[in-house]
Amino acid sequence: MLVRRTLATLLGALMLLAGLTMTGQAGAEELSVGTLAPKQSPWGKVFSAWSKAVDKKTKGKLKLKWYWNGSQGGEEAMIAKMRAGQLDAGAVTSTGLSKIDKNFSAMQMPGLCTNWGCVDKVRNGVMSELQSMANKQGFYLLGKGDVGLARTFSKGKAIKTPGDLKGMKVWGSASDPMSSTLGSVLGYTPVKKTVPSLLPAITSGQVNVATVPSLAATQLQWASHFDHVSSTPAAGVIGGLVVRKAKLDGLPGDVKDVFKSTGDKAGRMLTKRIRKEDEKAYKLVSGKMKVVAPNTGAFEGKFKEVRRKLGQGTFSSAWVKKLERLAGK
Repeated sequence: MLVRRTLATLLGALMLLAGLTMTGQAGAEELSVGTLAPKQSPWGKVFSAWSKAVDKKTKGKLKLKWYWNGSQGGEEAMIAKMRAGQLDAGAVTSTGLSKIDKNFSAMQMPGLCTNWGCVDKVRNGVMSELQSMANKQGFYLLGKGDVGLARTFSKGKAIKTPGDLKGMKVWGSASDPMSSTLGSVLGYTPVKKTVPSLLPAITSGQVNVATVPSLAATQLQWASHFDHVSSTPAAGVIGGLVVRKAKLDGLPGDVKDVFKSTGDKAGRMLTKRIRKEDEKAYKLVSGKMKVVAPNTGAFEGKFKEVRRKLGQGTFSSAWVKKLERLAGK
C-alpha cells in the first residue's frame, strides 16, 4: 500500500480517503479517494474495479478520484483529515481504525486469531458493536479489507521462543497501543516506527525483527532484508473501508445506496483477493529464506498474559474476554 514504501499497516496495511467536490459534469459528484496502496497493487486493482462499478451503476452521477501511494498522508493523517471534514472516506488497516476507536485494535491481539476462519468468526460476532463504535465517532463502516496473516521475519537469528527476542531490535508500530505491553511481556523494548519509516529502519539495521503479513513484506520490499520467517502466524491483520457519516448521509439516496452496496462488495472482493495474495507471498518468501517452526506453546502462554494485561486498561476486560470467547481462547 504505497510507493513501495508506504503501504499499510499494514500495514499498514489499507487504504482510502476522500473529499466530495462537484465535477465539471452537471449533477455529478467526485469523491476523491486516498490510499497507501500503489495503483498496480492487489489493493489498487480492486479499488479501480470499484471505481468503474460506481461510475456505471450511478450512470456518471458519482466518480471516485484516487490518490495512490499515500500521497494524502499516512492513515493517522487520513483519519484526522476526515474528522476535520477535509476528507470523506478511508480504506485503512487497523492503524487507521484504531484512530477511530482504539478497541478496533483488540481484534488483532497477539495469539487471538492465527487463521482467517477465526478472524471471520470474531469479527462477525462483534460487527454490530464495531459499527456502533464507528458511528459514535462520526464514521460508517462501508466494508472489510484484510491485510494478511502476520508472521515473524528476522535477520541473523531464528525466533523459536520468546527468549530469542531478547537483544533483538524488534519493530513496534508507532501508533499501536499494544506494542509496549507486548514488548514488556516478551522481554524486549520495541523500536517504534511508522510503516513508511520501517524500510529505512530495516536497511540501516535499526530493526531486525518484524511481525508483519508476507504480502506487506514483499510489496514494501522488507522481505529481502530478512533471512528467517516463522511458519506459524501470530495474528490476522485487519482493515476496513470507512466513510465520514455526515458526507455519506448527504449523498442523494440512489447514489448513496450504490456507494454503500458497491463498497461492501469491494470489501468482500478485497478480502478474498488479499488472502490469496498473502498466501502466495508467504510461499514466495519461504522459498528464499529459512522457515522457522516456533514453539507455539511458549508463545501462546506469553500472548495470553499480554491479552490479560491489555484488558487492564488499554481495552476493557469485558471486551478482551468477549473476543477471546469468540476465538475459543
